[in-house]
Amino acid sequence: MHITQGEHAVSADRDAVITTLLGSCVACCLWDPEARIGGMNHMLLSARGSADATCNLAGVNAMELLINDLIKLGARRDNLHGKAFGGARMIKGLSDIGAANASFALDFLEREGIACEGHSLGGEKARMLKFWPSSGRVLQKIANGAQITSEQPIERVGGNAPELF
Repeated sequence: MHITQGEHAVSADRDAVITTLLGSCVACCLWDPEARIGGMNHMLLSARGSADATCNLAGVNAMELLINDLIKLGARRDNLHGKAFGGARMIKGLSDIGAANASFALDFLEREGIACEGHSLGGEKARMLKFWPSSGRVLQKIANGAQITSEQPIERVGGNAPELF
């Protein structure tokens, strides 16, 4: 199944694959390795800031909807693991919403005690993701001009890191 901006999908099907295409948006892949249930969202956040704080209700809502649907399928919140992708700066000279999106995703996972097992955030190129929700496996393609390549390195954190394809 393919998701776009503002959507999410969850599955307990061992053969399911969730895909998305990201630019400045961020996707979080969450899964429960014991229950073998997972899901992914695709967030374009519109952070609103004040002098002392940044409020991102859209991002919190997107994450909670994903988590709630995982729990409905049988996942346990305290057993969730995560990976985060996207947040590119697609157009130079404009605001860097991608960086804000990436920061939100990592901050949310940390704040909620969800182990971030890998991420590929930032840069200036689009990404295509394939996520196997029952295992937490993620494959990523990085756009290079008009073609998709696998030559750009990704940042790896911990085990079960994202793979390039």
